[in-house]
Amino acid sequence: MKNLITTASFLVLITLVLELRSGELPDFGLSNYPTAVHGTQPLVMKGGDPYIRALMRTITASEANSKSPYSLIYGGQYISNLKRHPELCVPIVAGPNVGQCTTAAGRYQFINTTWYDKAQQYHPQPSGFLFWKSYSFEPQYQDAVVHAWLSDQQAWGMNLSEKLQQGKVDEVLRRLSGTWTSLGYGIEDNVMTKHLPRIYRQMLKEELAKAV
Repeated sequence: MKNLITTASFLVLITLVLELRSGELPDFGLSNYPTAVHGTQPLVMKGGDPYIRALMRTITASEANSKSPYSLIYGGQYISNLKRHPELCVPIVAGPNVGQCTTAAGRYQFINTTWYDKAQQYHPQPSGFLFWKSYSFEPQYQDAVVHAWLSDQQAWGMNLSEKLQQGKVDEVLRRLSGTWTSLGYGIEDNVMTKHLPRIYRQMLKEELAKAV
């Protein structure tokens, strides 16, 4: 029995080495890998289109793969005050924009100018008066703004939910990649990019199950 265990362990080790050398991560029968990533945790917001909700979780998997994505800022640090966008410009240390800085923050890595632009259009509960509006960056509002934005056909030139219902996940990711470059087809792919269609399908199963 001991020899059998040793042989099995050796085969697993060899498999791991070969997979890593080929650039692929082994599954070992875990069919949901690599969907078990931090960024795919459930949304805070309630309700909404399950196809869009699954897309939002997929975006997070590549943009803010963290146990606390709503408070994440570029570089891996976290903020505690989400009353507004943090507007912290953190130096970019890798990629095509190295040497610049970015204010990317939250579950969807909004830069401050994009957040204020989209919040003006989609934020459900801005505070203030007339031109002196304030837009909470708390989790439920990050979700609400992105859900409304992704549901806006005019914003994307297509009905994203309809495309997703037709199974055209790659087409949708391509359309969004100009905004979220880690989705692929651009200049800032990451280790999660190639797994996103499969992650989307898993997230959709979860979201459709909740919607029943």
